[in-house]
Amino acid sequence: MPDTQTPTPPRSGRGSQTARDMVLSLAALLLILLAVLGFSRGCSFSPGGPTIDTSAVPTVDVDSALKGIAAGTDVPVREPKVPADWHANSTDTISIGTGDQARPVVRVGWLTPGGGYLRLSQTQGAARDLIASETDDPKSEPAATGTVDVAGVNWTIYPARRSETSWLANVGGVRLLISGSGKDAEFRTLAQAVQTAAPLPKKS
Repeated sequence: MPDTQTPTPPRSGRGSQTARDMVLSLAALLLILLAVLGFSRGCSFSPGGPTIDTSAVPTVDVDSALKGIAAGTDVPVREPKVPADWHANSTDTISIGTGDQARPVVRVGWLTPGGGYLRLSQTQGAARDLIASETDDPKSEPAATGTVDVAGVNWTIYPARRSETSWLANVGGVRLLISGSGKDAEFRTLAQAVQTAAPLPKKS
C-alpha cells in the first residue's frame, strides 16, 4: 500500500534566517544605540545627580543679542552681569497679549552651575500675560505664593511650568520675570543683576 503521509514542512529557525534579516536587525540596533547616545550626550552622571555638559548645548552672545534687540524695540532692555560660570544658551523675543494689548517680551536663558536653568523675561506688557507665558496653561492666572525682597526691590513669587518658579518685579516701568529651576540664591543673583543694570542705549 503506498505511503500517503504528508511531508512535514521544514521548521523555521536561525538556519532559515536570511542575510537580509540579519542586516535589518543590526540596522535597528544601531539606530537605537545612536538615539541613546544622542540623548545622553549632554548629561553626565554624578553622585549628587545628573549634570549638564555645557559643551554639548548652544551658546549665545548675550551682549550682542540684547544690544541688537534693544535697538529695535521700545522696551528698555537691561543686560544683567551674571557670574562667569553661567552658560547663556538662548535668547529670543515673543509676544504676549492680543490686539492693541500685544507687547514684545525679550528673553534670555542661562544654565547655572548647580544644574538648573533660569530665564529672564523683560516686557511692558500686562503682568497677567507675562506670568501666564511661563505656565503650562497660558489661559490660567496663577496665584502668588509669596514675596521676596532683593536689595530693596519687592519680587512676587508665582508657580511656573512643572515644578519651576517665577519671580516678578516692576523696575523702571518694565516688568521683569525670572523663571526656572535654579536655586534660591541663583534667583537672587539674577534679580539683583538685572534690577541694578541700566537700560541699553538705543541707536539714533
